[in-house]
Amino acid sequence: MIAYTTIGTADIEKAKTFYLSLLQDLGVSVFIDAGRLAALGSPSGGPMLAVCTPHKGEAPSPGNGNMVAISAGSKELVDKLHAKALKLGGTDEGAPGQRMDSFYGGYFRDPDGNKICFCHFG
Repeated sequence: MIAYTTIGTADIEKAKTFYLSLLQDLGVSVFIDAGRLAALGSPSGGPMLAVCTPHKGEAPSPGNGNMVAISAGSKELVDKLHAKALKLGGTDEGAPGQRMDSFYGGYFRDPDGNKICFCHFG
């Protein structure tokens, strides 16, 4: 399965601040801080989210059709985290809501334009 996902940023410190603030309710902290790359995860383990400046020094660019989905654990936390993302400078890509019988999700773009979904299955 997935060990980590990496998304590009133009400003590593700004990205770390954004994601650490946003994901604090999920118990996330920086597990690896290697200058141009920071990997964030929770003490319980599982996949990590890494933010990094592109290897070749070119500008980061979000992919068309690429998205990172983060399990929130409840519909209420999806709502809370989506709203928090917008307060921290993200932009709305789809308000939280029931998408399918067993899937609830809220979508946003981070300050670098990466598309993220907070979701809950069940």
